[in-house]
Amino acid sequence: MTDFGPAGASRAHEPIFSIPAVVVVLVGLLLAIHAGLTYFGAAAQDAAYRDWAFIPGRLTITLWPSRLGEVLARINDSQAALQQAMLIRHFNVLNGGAKVWTLATYALLHGSWAHVGVNCIWLVAFGPPIARRFGALRFLLFFATTAVAGALAHWALAPMDFTPLIGASAADSGLMAAAARFVFQPGAPLGGPRGYSAALSRSGTDTPAASLTELLSQRRALIFIAIWMATNFVFGAGAQTLGASEAPVAWVAHVGGFLAGLLLFPLFDSRARRV
Repeated sequence: MTDFGPAGASRAHEPIFSIPAVVVVLVGLLLAIHAGLTYFGAAAQDAAYRDWAFIPGRLTITLWPSRLGEVLARINDSQAALQQAMLIRHFNVLNGGAKVWTLATYALLHGSWAHVGVNCIWLVAFGPPIARRFGALRFLLFFATTAVAGALAHWALAPMDFTPLIGASAADSGLMAAAARFVFQPGAPLGGPRGYSAALSRSGTDTPAASLTELLSQRRALIFIAIWMATNFVFGAGAQTLGASEAPVAWVAHVGGFLAGLLLFPLFDSRARRV
């Protein structure tokens, strides 16, 4: 469909949905990995979790081997300790070292179609403006960096947990935080006087980012951050209690990814360095 200007020249309407190729490829990769593991069954999933999921306790006992005794000493006295010991054996945690790459690769694995589906939806919602602004390479580096930050936050809270951490939620949280640095600025999609700007088609790509001080003085940004934190706590920390998830939700990893996205944004954004 075309639109004819006063001079008779035509120009194509911009598409309603325009997703950068790097986001499409990343979504396709997440779906393909989960489809492959689902097709090949439990053995393939266990192998993937063993070598590519982040297991906090594995990193801890690699750095401080003596801490393994904490679990072993409580096996006969604690059901939780027995379960952790079974996880150590099941995932062969004592062999292979720290497997530091799992600090990032865990974000490529998911536990169910619902899990990967929700994370892909968030990736499609918040990934495009970041990908346009950063470019493909910096976008992928940012995604990996916020995933690492989420894993480290989870490790700090549960250093002796041997349950595999999986999912792109922490990295998605980092993308949400990064978007908050510029989408509320004047001229950006949510920077208009009524919360909406006609510059939506640009997605704020050329809008100078707000400093942290400016961001924390913007009412809409503060409401967005507050709602995200509250939602993350309720549906993360309370997911099992509310019956929304059968497995524990690593909500602290989400917070770690979000804070990393908020704080590290200027390191990836050339426009932020010019402000």
